[in-house]
Amino acid sequence: MIVALWVGALLWAGMAAWGKVTKVDAWPAGNRPAAGKGTNVLLVGSDSRAGLSSQEAHNLGTGGSNVGGGTARTDTIMVLHMPESGTPTLMSIPRDSWVDIPGRGNGKINAAFTYGGPQLLVQTVEQATNLRIDRYMEIGFGGFAKVVDAVGGVTMCLPKAVNDPYAHINLPAGCQNLDGKNALGYVRSRHAFAEGDLARVKNQREFLAALTKKIATPSNALLPWRLKSIGEAGAAGVAVNKDMSPYQAFTTLWTLKNINSNGQSVQVPVNPAMRAGQSVEIFDPVRAPALFDALRNDQSPNAAP
Repeated sequence: MIVALWVGALLWAGMAAWGKVTKVDAWPAGNRPAAGKGTNVLLVGSDSRAGLSSQEAHNLGTGGSNVGGGTARTDTIMVLHMPESGTPTLMSIPRDSWVDIPGRGNGKINAAFTYGGPQLLVQTVEQATNLRIDRYMEIGFGGFAKVVDAVGGVTMCLPKAVNDPYAHINLPAGCQNLDGKNALGYVRSRHAFAEGDLARVKNQREFLAALTKKIATPSNALLPWRLKSIGEAGAAGVAVNKDMSPYQAFTTLWTLKNINSNGQSVQVPVNPAMRAGQSVEIFDPVRAPALFDALRNDQSPNAAP
């Protein structure tokens, strides 16, 4: 009876949070790539201030709750490949990747979200990679910071100090516990690194895996009141495709937590270029398609040249 009540309480906590998650129509119309092996989840980090008051947004250094005039932008675009067998892969797509945006011509890939939200971003990613996207998950500034605070912060070991006034952080080198504000600044920072956005996407993959691992610890995942608190903290800033089930969301998060220990973390191979007077990244014509083919066939990215 005690076990049944405990399981029931966990289900109640999970469903209470799930009910507050925004459901969106993420799938584009028209022709889409054929399904490959495994499952591909598009993970998006947007600058949405949903769930934040103006004061909370200012405290996080994001400029206020109404910045952008209601039009969200995304600088974090990842694809989590969950294979039928073998180890998962978390792949970053640099925000400055120069691609064809359907109906808009060529542009940086992060512009697709601004132009047409989840549907156009999914369509753009599918067209650029020929990978079928099966699930969509998006988190905004407020949801991200609140989840980090709800789990008591996340420990990261920084090889060198990170001082970035643009991201409102000044972090010393070494292992430290990052609260919501500093964690948000850390995953947004690119000016503090010589590699710019390419360093940022690497840090984002590492932090995301560390965060989901912290969420999945017994003290958080097995205590109903803690699980409810964590879930509701982030739910206001989270959106998923409207046909996603709670079980699919759970398996996605469970896979993410193992990326650092039992998975692969990669970035789409790119080369710097100039297009339309802008510094951009061009998918490497040999290595990028090889990476996409490897994922489509459930092969290790290491098999790609």
